[in-house]
Parts: sequence; structure tokens; C-alpha cells
Amino acid sequence: MNYERAMRVALERAKFGATASGDVPVGAVILNKAGEIVSFGSNQRELLKDPLGHAEIVVIKAAARSIGSWRLDECTLVVTLEPCVMCAGAIMAARIPRVVFGAWDEKAGAAGSVWDLLRDPRSLNKVEVITGVLESSPTVACPSGLRSAPRKRVLGKLNRGFKSHRHRHLLDSKKPLNTPSGDKEDCLKNYFL
Repeated sequence: MNYERAMRVALERAKFGATASGDVPVGAVILNKAGEIVSFGSNQRELLKDPLGHAEIVVIKAAARSIGSWRLDECTLVVTLEPCVMCAGAIMAARIPRVVFGAWDEKAGAAGSVWDLLRDPRSLNKVEVITGVLESSPTVACPSGLRSAPRKRVLGKLNRGFKSHRHRHLLDSKKPLNTPSGDKEDCLKNYFL
């Protein structure tokens, strides 16, 4: 099946959601067995002030209501960014057998980049993962600076100070750090992100 059309719809939802609420631009679509769109949505964390408002969770809930069952075992989830741990858990709980995504999330991905929960052999529900759909598209690869904005914000907070004095030495230390490059900034990225 060609998932490019569904990915384009997910990209449009991501743009719409980011414009409407200022949220991270991630969009998702759920397709039924025939390849028809059952539900679509985008991140709504900022809009709803809800930490569970990821695009995947939004479309899974909408699809379950639309189909009339929590079991989405004949559906496919198409999402612009690799699902996180929370979303991977929801995907397995909803029994979705196939996930298609465009860009890898090297910071929090749970479908092969940081973790691989969806294909873990110990999982009760096996999920087929298809990657790289429209990955070369600039809006999938880096939608509105998705790769760089969160990291700068987090490092900015770290550079202003720590909540705990225990880790202050990582910034102030003149001793060589235990990192492959010996770079202080590298150490902070690996330690806190």
C-alpha cells in the first residue's frame, strides 16, 4: 500500500495544529483495512493543556470512537514523527498492527531510534514499522525546526542554573569529562537529554 497520500494529510494536520495552538508540529492519521482515513489529528498538548495530547493518542481515541471498538487491529497509524514511549504503549494497547512514520525522533523515539518498544520480541503485540515515508520532504525531516528548538530550550534552562547543586560541577568543572570528545557541552547533552 502507498502511504504517501496519508502522510500528506498528516503533514497538513501537523501544520494546522502548530498554527492553531503553537504546539510541536506532529500530525497523524489512522487508516482502516481498505486504506480509508478513519481519523486524523495533531498535537494538542498546548491547546488542551494536556500532557497526553500527542497526535497519536488523539487519533487513536478518535478512531476507537469512530469504529466503536478499542481494538484497532485492522488499522494502520501514519504519523509524521516516530512515536515516543507513551504513544508506543498506546499503539500496542490499541492492537494497531502497523505504524508508518516519516522522520526519526533521535531524542525520544520508541520505534527504533532511542528505544524499540514496538518491535521488542518480549511484547505481546507485534507491530510492523514502516519508516521513511516522505522523509526527504523538508516538512517531514524538520517540520518548523522540530529538531533544533527543543534542544536549545532545554540547554538554555540548564545553562541558567540547576534545581539541584549536585550537578553544577558539570558546568563549572575544569577537569576533563568522561565523554568521547571530552567536550563539556557533549556531556550535558548526553547526561540530561
